[in-house]
Amino acid sequence: LEAREAVDLMAFLNRYDLDRTRPDAATVRRDLLVRVLIPGIVLFGLLTGLGFLLKGPLNGLEVSEERINTYLANHRSPLWNSITAAWSHIGNTEYVIGVCILLVALMWWRTKEWWYAVAPGIAISVQAAAFVPATNLVDRPRPTVPHLDPAPPTSSFPSGHVGAATALYWTLAMMAQRIENRPLRRLVTLICVVIPLLVAYARLYRGMHHLVDVLVGFLNGVISQVIGWLWVRRDPQGHDAQTRA
Repeated sequence: LEAREAVDLMAFLNRYDLDRTRPDAATVRRDLLVRVLIPGIVLFGLLTGLGFLLKGPLNGLEVSEERINTYLANHRSPLWNSITAAWSHIGNTEYVIGVCILLVALMWWRTKEWWYAVAPGIAISVQAAAFVPATNLVDRPRPTVPHLDPAPPTSSFPSGHVGAATALYWTLAMMAQRIENRPLRRLVTLICVVIPLLVAYARLYRGMHHLVDVLVGFLNGVISQVIGWLWVRRDPQGHDAQTRA
């Protein structure tokens, strides 16, 4: 069973290497509907449902969460204020979009496989499409501590910074598995995995989100990353190299 799970994981990670054929227009249209749009709607429903639970039956959690925010606010320092400011900015919309566009263009140019290159773009698009209406509907207040960042028009739930950073950088961590140099591959993978964790801590430290907001932001990002990575069907048995685009 463990061997089979390992094979399934490798097939998941290497799906774009096992089948590098160009999808036709009909496949793209079908998969955008079945594998992106519909799961994205379900994700929006999940986020919204969790948000209303937090404002309803689970609203008592906010008391415990506020203790965490208060503790962090009481232990701030000029050094960590500066460090977490940089970490928080990594998850800003303009940074995420800019990095995504740059890397999608680079991957497209290097591989000539647009369907592979657009995976990060699809991931952050799904994340945003689920996050924006959910946060507006739930409208959860931010922690009652001094905020070190300007509060965006969205509410505290879920963390858009964490969701966007997770969707983008964890997708890039999967794409990094194509790097042939093992030490470099491991380094790039580690950096991409750690970045959303730094963003999450920064958003808590800077008083912008409760703990559950950050955790659900991770959930949004991970699910969006999986949707983006699986957005187009691939043949796990692979195809003849001569059929490559």
